[in-house]
Amino acid sequence: MATNAGRSNRRGRPGYDLGRLLDVTVRVFNERGYEGTSMEDLSHRLGITKSAIYYHVPSKDELLRLSVNRALDALFAVTEEEASTTGKAIDRLEHVVRRSIEVLVAELPFVTLLLRVRGNTKVERQALARRREFDQVVSDLVKRAEEEGSIRPDVDPALTSRLLFGMVNSIIEWYKPSRGLRAAEIADAVTKIAFDGLRTTSSQSC
Repeated sequence: MATNAGRSNRRGRPGYDLGRLLDVTVRVFNERGYEGTSMEDLSHRLGITKSAIYYHVPSKDELLRLSVNRALDALFAVTEEEASTTGKAIDRLEHVVRRSIEVLVAELPFVTLLLRVRGNTKVERQALARRREFDQVVSDLVKRAEEEGSIRPDVDPALTSRLLFGMVNSIIEWYKPSRGLRAAEIADAVTKIAFDGLRTTSSQSC
């Protein structure tokens, strides 16, 4: 009984649940780098003891795993939406790109962290493997759009996929929520620039 009460007090006193803990943790990881951040650093930024952090997670690795998976889960959820799985491949591809931008804006710190992992730990390698799975989904859509005659055939599908998401991922380098630019505006600009160049003439007239 005493142990449970003690745990409840540790969680309640600083006012952090796991979600808020991750919000702050991700900001610190992005500022200092994952390897450059210690549990002591997190403790100071959060204003709580390390034992209060360990109430929620067993390790710094687990904080990283939960953080990158939040971004990855949101991106994979996009690929399961109806507009991503039905209809012409070119329209499905455009939907995935548009919604991925919306995810990036909504989960900016988490996607930023995901895009900065380099595979130096087991958790990072697992994240990179899931990123490759997502990239493959996009590449397959590009290939299908090419096969159906909706997308110009003179660019390799894998390269098209990399260029598309190179444009999308670059948003983390310059986007600032405080500037008032909405996700829909960014998505409109990216899809217009990208898909006006990708669609074949016959696809555009349909």
